[in-house]
Amino acid sequence: MSGIQTLPIPEHTIQGEPGDSTTSISIHGWNISCTSLPISNAPEIDQMHETLKGLPLPEMPFGNNSVVLRHEASGWEYTFTALEALKGVKLGELGDGDGGVKVGHAKAWLQSRLDPASDSPMPQTSPTKPYDWTYTTTYPGHQTDGRAEPSKLKFTLADPENPSHCIPLAQLARKDPIMYYTEVPLFESELDDNGSSRLIIRLRVMPTCFFLLSRFFLRVDNVLFRVSDTRIYHSFAPDPQSSSGEPHVVREMSGWELPYEKLKQRLPLLTDLTPLTDTNWVVQMLTSSFPKSVTQNPKAPGGTGWKGLGTRVECCYLSTQS
Repeated sequence: MSGIQTLPIPEHTIQGEPGDSTTSISIHGWNISCTSLPISNAPEIDQMHETLKGLPLPEMPFGNNSVVLRHEASGWEYTFTALEALKGVKLGELGDGDGGVKVGHAKAWLQSRLDPASDSPMPQTSPTKPYDWTYTTTYPGHQTDGRAEPSKLKFTLADPENPSHCIPLAQLARKDPIMYYTEVPLFESELDDNGSSRLIIRLRVMPTCFFLLSRFFLRVDNVLFRVSDTRIYHSFAPDPQSSSGEPHVVREMSGWELPYEKLKQRLPLLTDLTPLTDTNWVVQMLTSSFPKSVTQNPKAPGGTGWKGLGTRVECCYLSTQS
């Protein structure tokens, strides 16, 4: 049809088939590999528990899953794993900025367990370490042992006046061909039937760029919603703003939070709570239907003062100079 432009598909190589545990794509000097396997088994969970210094694990840890971005020319390598994500969960007493959450009946339940006359008191010989039972993490991924020195290739604050230092949402909204797509879960928990907590990585490669979204989503029923997003974007086109011609990666980290009741009041039908379990609907509401002064303000009424609120944009230039 006239008026429709077809993007040329650049040379690339895909390893693996849909459904394989590990797949990868090599394109424009990048190798992107993704591993998606079943939930960790008992010995693997024990090892993770030990590595995490006793942190009780979510019901569904995917300890063998990973997403790895590797830039061949610079040796820069960036990875997402469940183990590193869970290292971001607070182990110990929660303080200011940790965004501690208690369900409505938690205090009364704990008191009943601490009462010596209780039918099921807490065992005296095996105290439980305090930790953030919501598994909140602002994990943005981490640089791994590629050839590049982490001290030389690192993210720095983006220049808000430089258009190449932002993620082009309009371009990503186009119906460009998707050459490679993957969705990799890192962990999930139903929070003892009090809601849902999960971290999932989604990645797509188009002819002009790749885009990764790492989303931590938290729903604590009758208490709050919380979202922590990390977006990674790279354009395959030369950067017109760079005099050196070095490619770069943009990383955007954002956090939102809203009391459960505030969102409940925006339901299309107040008698139908189904949208409150729809991650896409909740995220759209938090990011578009409420002002940032409500969803990204640590001092907002009804909030927890969580330090993950707000947005920060950074860039990493991938120098090939040693």
